[in-house]
Amino acid sequence: MNKLGIFLNFWEQSWAADHAKYIRKAAKLGFDVLEFQAQALLELSDARLDELKAIAAAEGVELTYSLGLDKAYDISSPDAAVREGGVKYLSAIMDKVAYMGGRIISGVSYAGWGVPDGNFDKEELTANSVACMKVLAAKANNLGITYGIEVVNRFEGVVANTAAEGLRYVEMVDMPNVGLLLDTYHMNIEEESIDAAIRLVGDKLVGFHVGENNRTCPGCGKGHLDWDKIFGALKSIGYTGRIVAEPFVAQGGEVGRSIYVWRDLIEDVSEAALDAEAARMLAFEKSMLKKWGM
Repeated sequence: MNKLGIFLNFWEQSWAADHAKYIRKAAKLGFDVLEFQAQALLELSDARLDELKAIAAAEGVELTYSLGLDKAYDISSPDAAVREGGVKYLSAIMDKVAYMGGRIISGVSYAGWGVPDGNFDKEELTANSVACMKVLAAKANNLGITYGIEVVNRFEGVVANTAAEGLRYVEMVDMPNVGLLLDTYHMNIEEESIDAAIRLVGDKLVGFHVGENNRTCPGCGKGHLDWDKIFGALKSIGYTGRIVAEPFVAQGGEVGRSIYVWRDLIEDVSEAALDAEAARMLAFEKSMLKKWGM
């Protein structure tokens, strides 16, 4: 069965958080994976990282890492100095992921988060990013780390907005440890067909995020995505990797601002209510895996 996970900031409105608390919470709820922002690893001491590793091992929770790259470290930038700084920054993050025994980095790690200021040439940005990613991917490969290039919607990035663009990027990098991470929320905005996009990516799919069309929890009755088509497509390509839920349902804080949540998407956003919503979502996901023989 595919491992099922959840993103820590389903609960937290700040990117900084008590990671130990949420490792234990994920385990108690029955998740196999807890994902959080990779940048946090640079701010934690080795002693704290050792503690988190030990807690995750004891709880049987795998830790995975994603990021939205700060524009100060944009490896697609026309400015060579910015790109150089970005490679060093991402390399440092990679070292920390390796220290944690992590096996995958995903998210918008290939360009600065959001839309560049002023006029820009998408092909130039892509070429710049690919050149840097080749360097990063070579190091990642030596560390046993996979890079999941997350395809995101037009408001959160410009280099790879569709599965087809993501595949082209991966082919340009041409490294065995670089693949795609697809996200149902982003695909709902950009793809003509979500299930067709999944089938197009095929064995290049190394990670999968789930969230409703409005970023509520799958299976909780707040969205309109066709989950049978989605899980059926995953089954058709033989996807056995992680499925990490990335719902965001509460307004406020730096998280709400970063991802444009201006209203609470469920009536009760207390921690207890969020726990119950996460449990419903997990039960739904397990039922879909069972239904589709995954």
